[in-house]
Amino acid sequence: MPFKFTKLPIEDVIQIEPVRFKDDRGFFEEVFKISDFKNFGMDINIKQINFSHSAKGVLRGLHYQLAPFVQSKLVRVISGAIYDVAVDLRIGSPTFGKWVGAILDSSGKSMLFIPEGFAHGFEVLSDTVDFEYYCSNIYAPEYERGIKYDDSFLNITWNTVKPKLSQKDLLYPDFENAEHNFEYKISNKEVFK
Repeated sequence: MPFKFTKLPIEDVIQIEPVRFKDDRGFFEEVFKISDFKNFGMDINIKQINFSHSAKGVLRGLHYQLAPFVQSKLVRVISGAIYDVAVDLRIGSPTFGKWVGAILDSSGKSMLFIPEGFAHGFEVLSDTVDFEYYCSNIYAPEYERGIKYDDSFLNITWNTVKPKLSQKDLLYPDFENAEHNFEYKISNKEVFK
């Protein structure tokens, strides 16, 4: 299997490492193979791919979309390094209101799967970063929501003391007042329908 799947402390958030096939010309790796993901229990239907370029100190998030435009994301760094965070917003989940973070970089070649019902954000650790998001649903601005990155209840341990934020990210509510409509599902096998 050309992927190593690792469940993080919030087990529906999965770190994925593709296998690189190297020789004197460089390397080749599969980024996504539906059969391998299905064998691990993730039935993924990618509907949109996004790309962002950001400078050091930029923090994007914490973002999500309400149902019926809820998104799962498979995210990866093309160049540079980030600290990537997912926050569980699924009502009834044993990890509701908890977060998990992982460093992703181009040399480590790992990706992160963030299921439906999670807010997502990242901060740039390198001089610049190129970042891809494979999304299970299209972007629908009227369903977009967010949570303040420095919410005191979540108490996320970011690396950047004074991050560069968009105007929109500065105006998001705290966790307690954030709108969400996600129900907890027993297994990530149901995430991409």
